[in-house]
Formats: sequence, structure tokens, C-alpha cells
Amino acid sequence: MTRGTGRGPSPAAPRSVDVARLAGVSQKTVSRVFNDEPYVSADVRRRVLAAAEQLGYRRNNAARALVSGRTRSIGVVTLGTALYGPASLLMGVERVVRDLGYALRVVNTMEGDPSGIAGAVDSLLDQGVDGIVISEPIDEGDGEGEGATLRVDVPVLVLGAPPPFTAPTVLTAGGRADLMACRATQHLLDLGHATVHHLAGPQRWYAARDRLEGWQATLRAQGRTVPPVVEGDWSAASGYRAGRELADDGDLTAVFAANDDMAIGLIRALAESGRRVPQDISVVGFDDIPVAAYVSPPLTTVRQPFESVAQEGLKRLVHAIESPEAEPLPLSDPPVDLVIRASTAPPPDPEDPGSASHYTVLPLPAAGPGRPS
Repeated sequence: MTRGTGRGPSPAAPRSVDVARLAGVSQKTVSRVFNDEPYVSADVRRRVLAAAEQLGYRRNNAARALVSGRTRSIGVVTLGTALYGPASLLMGVERVVRDLGYALRVVNTMEGDPSGIAGAVDSLLDQGVDGIVISEPIDEGDGEGEGATLRVDVPVLVLGAPPPFTAPTVLTAGGRADLMACRATQHLLDLGHATVHHLAGPQRWYAARDRLEGWQATLRAQGRTVPPVVEGDWSAASGYRAGRELADDGDLTAVFAANDDMAIGLIRALAESGRRVPQDISVVGFDDIPVAAYVSPPLTTVRQPFESVAQEGLKRLVHAIESPEAEPLPLSDPPVDLVIRASTAPPPDPEDPGSASHYTVLPLPAAGPGRPS
């Protein structure tokens, strides 16, 4: 009989006892395989999974939750954005969560949403998740709003700097963008630049603050001048506007941009002004977006380890869910991977007639249709 015609009884869904019979094992062994318990041989595990696939068997997670008190689901709070960093981190989290045998529940927040993280967390808790991941949070107020009083009764993993809240276990992974910013800034100083300007991300983002702090700390530790900060909004258009502003600074020889999109917009504005990259001004970005290697010039940038951050963070979270009395798994600092390409070079020689000290600034064209403003 064709399923879905509405005539006659529908075939009964396969049960774990059917899987056990086909695989030639006990029902308890089937349970052990699907609970990913130890002491099951590879051959038995393979037979059980093959039998389950043949029968179309799916675990009854609702019944399992009643027995274990867990739904084997993890909730993720992420900013609703197509920006490369948050989107890449979410993709990494999704792969790892499913590899670990958990279901994923995602709630997006938006900048300016008054409920923000608190509303997203409440929504996930209503769905009975076993743990929550907060990815790339932003500052939603002055510390006196909902975020300051948010209380969560399941383990929480924050990918980045944690907003203020309480939970039985609060874990972190990733973050330390200050270390990566230090490396980018130090690279420019090592090339011989007297100081480094910074094109910052929006300061509501904890990640943008970390990058700014790493840049500042590196300059101050070496007694270098800390130039005024120009703030963008992560977009290439804001980098272009910053480039129009910075192009007239005859002392400018190096810029560290808080992400690659802004760095690319900055380079275009500098080029239109007659400032060559890297002969006159060196530029370092952050993220290593796929196009960074193919712009002109190819962009020196800090590669973010999205996959390894997701792997380490989720393993720590699942450990906290499944072994709540155990000590948290140790946390390692993320690797700092500076990808050196053609957008950085030593500063121009002021004694060289062809150097930046003798350049002529070209007037930038006015913004208009099809041109960044």
C-alpha cells in the first residue's frame, strides 16, 4: 500500500527491538550504541547502525529525554548577520554539534533588539535545550539592562567575551582577539613602521574592543605613539570612508583594520588618492576571508581558527552537560596565524625621491551612483 493515501493502517514505525532482532544483538546493546556508550565493539556498532539505516529507525528523543532528563539538543544564540566571522563560526558550531550526536536549535538576535540575548536564551530554554552557545555577543546596554540579570540553568559556552549573566557553568572558547591584534600590529612594527593606525570595528562588539585593546597594548608596550582611532561598521563601504579620511595624513604609513572587508575598502580609497599599498602605506586585515588572497594587492591578514574554536568549545560544553560534577576540560589559547601577503612592506624612505614623502595626493572623486560614499 502506498503510504500517505489515507487508506488502511499506516506501517508501524520501526522500534529498537526490531533493530536488535535484525542486527542479532540485545535491545540493551542497541541502546548503548545510540547513547554512544563505551564497551561496544566496532563490529557490533557497525551492525546496529546498518540495521537501523535499513529499517529507517530513528531514536525517540522525547522518550529518551524523560528517562535521562536531557534532550540531547544544544541551543545557539547568534547575531542575525551575513558577516564572514559570525557566519563561519556558526557553520563550524553546526558541524561539531551534529558530529557529537546532538540536535541544534538556533535563535538569531538583531542589533538594536531590546530583548536581545535574554529573549533568545529564554526561547531556547523553553525548547528544553541541554546547553547554550552564545556566539560573538555584542554589548546591549550599560550593564543595567536584561543582560545583567540574565540567569541560565544550563551550562553556557561563550565564543568570545561573555556578557554579564549567571549559569551553573560558564565556559569560553576562542576570544583572545587581542593576541591576534598584537601579532598584526607587531608585524607592522617589525617592518620598521614608527607606529600603526587602527581602523576599528563597532565598539558595541566585544570582538572589536579586543582587537582595539591588543593594538593599543602593543604600541604602548614599545613606547610608540597611539594614533586616534577611526571606527567603521565592518563593511567595505565604511573602510572606504575611513580611507578618504586617512588619505590626507602625510605621516600615515601603516594601518591595522579590524576585519578584511574594511581593509579592502580602505585600500581602494587610498589607491584613488594616489597612496600606494604597500609602497606608501601597509595594510593588515583580520579574518582571512576567501577573497583576501585575490584582491590587489593580496591582503596580509590574521586567519581566524573558526573550526578549531568550535571543536574545542563544543567538546567543553558537552563534557559539562554529560559530567556536571567533573572539572571543566582545559582551555587552550587559539593559534595566531598571520598570513603575510603583498599588502605590507617596510615604510618608505624619506630620503628617496620616489617615496611617500614626495607623493601628491589626488582629489578623491565625489560619491555618486555606483560609488562608495
